[in-house]
Amino acid sequence: MTAAQVVEFKKPYKIHEVSVPKDLAPNDILIKVAVASLCHTDFMVRDGIMGTTLPCTGSHEGSGTVAAVGSDVKDFKIGDRVMSGIIYHPCGKCGDCRGPESYSQYCAHSGGYLGVTTNGFFADYARIDASQAAKMPDRVSFETAAPLACAGCTVWRGVILPELSKGEWLAIVGSGGGLGHLGVQFAKALGLSVIGIDARDEGLELTKKGGADVVIDARIGHDKVVDEVKKVTNAEGVAATINVSDASKAMATSCAVTKMHGTVVQMAQPDEVVVPFRELIFRDIRVRGSLMSSPGDGGRMLDVVAEHGVSVHTNAFNGLGELEKLIHLAESGKMKGKGIIIMDPEQIRKEKESGFDMV
Repeated sequence: MTAAQVVEFKKPYKIHEVSVPKDLAPNDILIKVAVASLCHTDFMVRDGIMGTTLPCTGSHEGSGTVAAVGSDVKDFKIGDRVMSGIIYHPCGKCGDCRGPESYSQYCAHSGGYLGVTTNGFFADYARIDASQAAKMPDRVSFETAAPLACAGCTVWRGVILPELSKGEWLAIVGSGGGLGHLGVQFAKALGLSVIGIDARDEGLELTKKGGADVVIDARIGHDKVVDEVKKVTNAEGVAATINVSDASKAMATSCAVTKMHGTVVQMAQPDEVVVPFRELIFRDIRVRGSLMSSPGDGGRMLDVVAEHGVSVHTNAFNGLGELEKLIHLAESGKMKGKGIIIMDPEQIRKEKESGFDMV
């Protein structure tokens, strides 16, 4: 099969022929990849900062159709449409695996991470773990599901982690990015009031399109952003904020727009996260780090996507031959939403002929 692999750090992917995975463990699934999505982590893998053993097939966000199943797989059959999780073979024995279920994604003893430490979805076929996969609702398309496998699952957990009630205010700093524009839609689907904060024209446009109640241009400056938030929150600030921006002052802004004793969920991954001590101590801002959703939460996310028509703004490229074009767009800072590679046009065609009103 054809695959795009990192074979040398800080160099372009090598697109070449590799063997189709044949030896399935009892709980493995082999999928025919329909869509593979590009994520920020893929650049970290390419640059050699994720402990990756080379060669490694890229992409940890994928969707496709089940082509074969391991001997112990009971919940999936050949032909099922699936979204795959990133973890491969969680140990099932550690404290995180034993529960609560919403923390099972933190298993530190797994067999690897697809597209990061073991082969991912920039290939015709991918071997995944059945325990980490989710069946796709009929209305959810492959092009929507692939970015949701990581970006969607990640920001979904950020939205549900503060346990806000309907009508409460949630701010998203970096609201127009690949994660942020999904977070806006998830929050609205759950009945929250949303303030979107972004510093790019493309991001502000996508924030508005996602349905944010208030949209603020971060380029007006930190103090004015805080003032704008207080104008609509009875001078208190929002109940919780999600930070998905790598900007150096993004965390300070996230804390400042959050009300006293409120929660900031940090999801962006700069080298250092700087929290002003006044926010942490004087205002008792509670900072939570969050990774991605558990498989159960991911399934619930897909149900919300289907019910509320949550849309992923995608930039689609056809085949691995256009991968470097996608990477160039992503690195330009001009990309709106998520970048995807259509790996199998035939699956996309069949999906469009299914008769379902797809999202």
